[in-house]
Amino acid sequence: MTPKRRSNYVYGEGDSKMLKKIGVLLSFSALLLFPNLAIPDCADFGRMTGFKVQDNQTITFYSQNSPIAQVKLQHCDVDSSSKIGLMKSYVCDGDRVIVNGQECAIMALTLSSAQ
Repeated sequence: MTPKRRSNYVYGEGDSKMLKKIGVLLSFSALLLFPNLAIPDCADFGRMTGFKVQDNQTITFYSQNSPIAQVKLQHCDVDSSSKIGLMKSYVCDGDRVIVNGQECAIMALTLSSAQ
């Protein structure tokens, strides 16, 4: 009976290049399938002059008379008498705003086409 031999194969330079190519391909595939994971919508609310409540979870923010963006809140109710505050001026999906003293997560932020 002959003893089993271990492979003397060592990963070569060609294997390393192939793994890099596969990694790059998988990364680009993920970006194509899930673009919101890589590039969230963001808006500069520093020039905001007002807002309008669209429904109990949706607010449109304005600069003068031009809309900046619309945000959909998660687990927060808002109405026309609500006090809205920003925690920072540059806001993206997943950030938070203050509604009547309560922190509310932004579920979706949609930029205005007028920007």
